Amino acid sequence: MSNNFKNQLIMKTKKNVVFIILNIITWIIFVGLSIEAGALIVNFVFSIFKPEMVQNLYNKMDLSELYNQSWMVFYGMYGFVLFISILKCILFYIVIMLLLKLNLEKPFSTFVSAQITKMSYLTLSIGLISYIASEIAKKMQQTGYVIEPLNQFWVDSEAFILMAAIVYVIALIFKKGVELQSENELTI
Repeated sequence: MSNNFKNQLIMKTKKNVVFIILNIITWIIFVGLSIEAGALIVNFVFSIFKPEMVQNLYNKMDLSELYNQSWMVFYGMYGFVLFISILKCILFYIVIMLLLKLNLEKPFSTFVSAQITKMSYLTLSIGLISYIASEIAKKMQQTGYVIEPLNQFWVDSEAFILMAAIVYVIALIFKKGVELQSENELTI
């Protein structure tokens, strides 16, 4: 075997291993986010039918003081938490679908372009909703509501907004790549 062929085989194997590891990590994150969202939904249902259970919420969040202060504020802020958690699950589901159907030999396809565009919109939505929730939480804290246990769900709003911009640029690049690839196929 030639040295060049060996190098190409090694590079291809390394790419496949990295791609497999990326798939595994994505699945682990998706499962973790799904468990978290599921637990938050179950807790939300419990808080409707058994409000005394609010002190035993997921992740040992004791929101009984917030619930006692105002059940409307409790459900409003918890709604933000649920919405953000569900959007993160949907985002990683789209990433999984992208990785499952991505052809590394010919990555520029309309499916890949559409998935990356969806990812950018979802990421921006998560960032904006998180930012709005954090600003509302700050106002609520200033007026005396106990919101601290929920702050962990929107601390990364700026990172999601920045990531949305980066993913959107990648989506534009893929869209242009699909156009160039289809033009190239038409000329051949």
